[in-house]
This record gives sequence, C-alpha cells and structure tokens, in this order.
Amino acid sequence: MVDYTEGSGKQYHTGIGPGDVGEYVILPGDPKRCAKIAEYFDDAKLVADVREFVTYTGYIGGVKVSVTSTGIGGASASIAMEELVRCGAKYFIRVGTCGGMQLDVLGGDLVIETGSIRMEGTSREYAPIEYPAVADFDIVTALRDAAEKKGRRYHIGVAQSKDSFYGQHEPEVKPVGYDLLNKWDAWIKCGSLASEMESAALFIVGSYLRVKVGTVCLVVANQERAKAGLENKQVHDVNGAIETAVDAIRILIERNKA
Repeated sequence: MVDYTEGSGKQYHTGIGPGDVGEYVILPGDPKRCAKIAEYFDDAKLVADVREFVTYTGYIGGVKVSVTSTGIGGASASIAMEELVRCGAKYFIRVGTCGGMQLDVLGGDLVIETGSIRMEGTSREYAPIEYPAVADFDIVTALRDAAEKKGRRYHIGVAQSKDSFYGQHEPEVKPVGYDLLNKWDAWIKCGSLASEMESAALFIVGSYLRVKVGTVCLVVANQERAKAGLENKQVHDVNGAIETAVDAIRILIERNKA
C-alpha cells in the first residue's frame, strides 16, 4: 500500500501513531463528544484532531484508554477502526444514538446490540452479505452489567444499520421507497430493536481484524410509536450511554486482569 503520510509514522486519516492510543477505545460518532468522554479518564490528553476523527487518550484504573470519533456512517467508522487497530487498539465500544423500532423501545432507553442488520454498503467490501455482523459476547455482557449496575432501562438484541438517514425517515418520497418500506417492515417483524448507522460495519471490520467490538446507543425517539399515536418523547442527553460505555470498559479491564 502507498504510504500517503510520506514517512510521518502517523495514520493518514486519524493522525494517530504507535503509542498514541490504548487497547480500549470508545467510539462516538460526534467529534464534540470526545472531550466529554475524556473527562471520565485520568490525565486525558488530546492526541489528534484530523477531519472527523478526534482522539483523546488517558487512563482508567491505571490502564491506557482512548476515545476516537468516527463521524457519521460505516465508511468513516471503518477507517477509524482500521487505523486504531494498526496502532494497538483491541477493544472497542461504539456509543451513539439510534431510533427505536419496537413499540416498547422508548426515548431515553439504551439499546445494547448483539448484532446488526447489514443494510449499508461498507461491510460488503469486507465480507459477503451472508456473513453475520455480530457483537463480541464479552463486551455485550460488560455493557449489560454496567447498565444494570446503574439501574438504567435497556434492551439487548439486533438493530439495523443503514447509510441514509433520510431514507429511513422519508422513504415514501425516495425513488426506491418501495424497497425501503418493505424492508423496514421486515426488520420490525423480525424484532429489530432500533436503527443506527455504524454498528454493522464496525462488527464486520472487527471480525476481520480479530478485535472485540460492542455497541450501546441512546434511543432518541421512536417513529413507530409516533405512527401508532403513542407518546413519543425525545431524549438527546447521551450521558447515560457514555457512562455505561465507560463503566463497561472498567468491567472489561478488571475481568481481563483477573
């Protein structure tokens, strides 16, 4: 592969290099969330800020940990993971937002994904569509234990990943609306909990790179509840999801030490 950094020793897109990140990394989409997440670390420092990729590194329980933003969608998320793994990262937790799909998935709830529907394009450039996008079991259980410890309302199961936000919310006006609407209905009938935009790519890339990946998302709202005429509160405060991810990292560190 061509060295586009021309020997700088830094990764081309994220700007990180060997020693800049820990083995445990939290992955928000929004770069502005990185500083907030880094406040949960000891001795956190900004190590890179390039494009949509912002990275802070600090310590939890004396172990080096990092947070790197991925931007929106699987394409940029896969780039972040590839470059983080090249710099030594091994455990990843995506923390973000989603929209509920089942009627009992409420705004303010957390969704911990066991797997993701691959209705996006990035993962198809890594694995055939028949290969499942699944989360790491150890990270799923750590996220569950972290959520239960704080008494947070959560759901565990499959979610959907897509590339088009407005394809989800305005499918009827899209030229391929017939396909979007039919597949959305199928995902609901199959029990999909929520919809977001990164996990399928991260799970597939993680499988290929042999690293451990999990996801916890805040449910912002639920369009299916709105369609059904049910209360549909909106919640935008991601602190609960962030704290769950940080606590899960603590759990993973303790279990790996043991």
